Amino acid sequence: MNNERFSAYYRAQKIIPDDEWESFMDALRCPLPTTFRITGSRDIAHTLGVTIQKTYVPLLDNVVFEGETIPPPTQIPWYPDGLAWQFNVSKKVLRRSPEFKKFHSFLVHETEVGNISRQEAVSMLPPLFMDVQPHHKVIDMCAAPGSKTAQLLEALHANDTATSTSIPPGLLIANDTDSRRSHLLIHQSARLPSPAFMVTNLDASIYPVLKLPSSPNDNRRAVKKTPSQLLFDRILCDVPCSGDGTLRKNLGIWKRWQPMDGNGLHGLQSRILQRAMRMLASDGRIVYSTCSLNPVENEAVVAAALNSNPEFELVDVSEQHPQLIRRPGITTWSPTVDRMVNTSFSSYGAYIQSLPEDKRSDVKLTETHWPPSNVEALHLERCMRIYPHLQDTGGFFVAVFERKAKYRTSSNVQASKRSVEDEDQSNSAPETKKLKIDMDTLMQEPEHECTTTPGVDTITMDANALPTLEDKGKSAERSRGEGSAASPAQASLADPSFKEMPFTFLAPDDPALLACIKQLNLTSSFPSSNVLVRNPAGDPVRSFYLTNSLVKSVIQANDYTRMRLMASGTKVITKQEAARGMDAQYRVLGEGLPVVLPYIKPEMIMHANFGALKALLQNYYPLCASFGEPFRSEIEAKDPGSHIVRFLAETSMDTTLSRDLVLPLWKSNVSISLMIDKKAKSALSHRLFGEDLTVAAQEQSKKKKSAGPSASVEVLAIGESRDSEDDRDAENDVCSNGDGEAQE
Repeated sequence: MNNERFSAYYRAQKIIPDDEWESFMDALRCPLPTTFRITGSRDIAHTLGVTIQKTYVPLLDNVVFEGETIPPPTQIPWYPDGLAWQFNVSKKVLRRSPEFKKFHSFLVHETEVGNISRQEAVSMLPPLFMDVQPHHKVIDMCAAPGSKTAQLLEALHANDTATSTSIPPGLLIANDTDSRRSHLLIHQSARLPSPAFMVTNLDASIYPVLKLPSSPNDNRRAVKKTPSQLLFDRILCDVPCSGDGTLRKNLGIWKRWQPMDGNGLHGLQSRILQRAMRMLASDGRIVYSTCSLNPVENEAVVAAALNSNPEFELVDVSEQHPQLIRRPGITTWSPTVDRMVNTSFSSYGAYIQSLPEDKRSDVKLTETHWPPSNVEALHLERCMRIYPHLQDTGGFFVAVFERKAKYRTSSNVQASKRSVEDEDQSNSAPETKKLKIDMDTLMQEPEHECTTTPGVDTITMDANALPTLEDKGKSAERSRGEGSAASPAQASLADPSFKEMPFTFLAPDDPALLACIKQLNLTSSFPSSNVLVRNPAGDPVRSFYLTNSLVKSVIQANDYTRMRLMASGTKVITKQEAARGMDAQYRVLGEGLPVVLPYIKPEMIMHANFGALKALLQNYYPLCASFGEPFRSEIEAKDPGSHIVRFLAETSMDTTLSRDLVLPLWKSNVSISLMIDKKAKSALSHRLFGEDLTVAAQEQSKKKKSAGPSASVEVLAIGESRDSEDDRDAENDVCSNGDGEAQE
């Protein structure tokens, strides 16, 4: 864990005082502690927080392993509401200590269902400084693998309860330039179903202008009302970076680090940030972040953006989250012009003068790599630098931008005027630029490959089967619903290389939709006009998706191929292929139930006790006759098909169910089944009983016993899964973004 180029470069930049250098380097050589964040609705988060505080912290206090006392988990002091935790134990302790093994099993199960997010502490910072509200239009420009996206979704859903998901009026677009990594975002979003969520697959540096339909209250004298540009209230630019702030977990960086990585990324980072400035609403906020220590990727990018757009200024957030130990941004730095850190120049002019005249036109560094002449006026000290030795974290950089007060009232009008110019630029821009990074070498650990993501119907067609623009027009004409057909102007901007299926909104009086609403006993307030399907003709096929009105407006005002729309809304209802003698029926999905629950007639929800819940966890298909009264009579009186049951809060000899729990059931002729996946069942069992009582766990235990005592015991890192797509961060010597998510 030593690199002379790294030491020479950062000593020359004076990023920290000389008397702290050894502490800084020692911290970089120590493994990161395990950190995680409790996610989901506030009620669930509170329940899990209490469980950790009252059950597991006492269990793990004063645990002695091989003569050494192992400290219990502790809350990260600066994270709001005590929802972030850390502990520092080795895999050996997790494997052999009964107490930590039990705690780790609890964390793994809750992570798999999305109630806990394994995330490096500093990676949690950018969303905290964005101050997202449920009505905000938000975009995460370099989002994959999605831990920060999940935080932003949680802020958008601040009004959720333990059982019910709100439909916020705002919007979150998660974007990533790599299609494979975009699917990680879809997987991440399934953990918090949101009708306000969209995933796009675009180069953030040339993100296109998105349109909104003209307002019905627009009284301008115009023969034809023109759409307006979609401007965002909050933008996160967690940009691709060299990633040397992650040295504590990405050990390969020690060997390969050299300063030209940062020099090469400076231009892309600047373009992304400056594109964000043109997409921001008048009173909006941008947060720029990296997991790099390099001022060329941090302060130099910030200075270039401020000088390119004098409407903006840095926001002083030094008083927010006071328990976070941070350092201010720096105002002097000297880029090196060779890999070995032997040559630096005080200014760009000095660098150019040092070159032969015939070489000056070929230089790859620009003037913005160096501090500008007005550096003091830019207040770069308002940036935040996080160093590993200050609070036992990774390295990180954050800067917060807003428009100056005098520009806020008129900037939306100015942005609207610029939209035509921006659209011309985005239309003439080359095909989406890709970072020249070998994805195989980029991965710290291999990802699980999958062609479809759980919870989302992602249908990929052969290029020869892709509909032509003429075909799209014909499909729109025969669509039974409102559709998402593009206008001729939009069609001319379509991307023929995009192979995802289209998003077609159904008409509220669509026969299949009406039949579904009737069968599931949904109320008249169900937002049927916001239901979409994933096919060109509008046929329901298997699944219905639900969006809010803003997402619908964005989809209908833009060509979905041009914005490379990968996913939108959340899947809430699917068709269940029933057994012999039964007609196929619709059912509410487990992940969609929180969204649909407010629209289910209360009298249609059955009630059951804690014993019934335990029986459903312990058996795949328990007979209706095996349950006690009054639940037995109630379920036997129901027709076969999809039903909802509320398990009432109570205390039993086994444990306490502190809050009502609402879950979907499927009834056949004589038996019922809990319609949530195996992982969700296991997590629920762990949360309630402290162990996995499910059938799947029983079968796994039998396999282990039959394998004998010599069978190896696999210890999963928090967030890892044996049989699902892994949403770990993909970074090695070059970060794909500044996410900084910790991996075992």
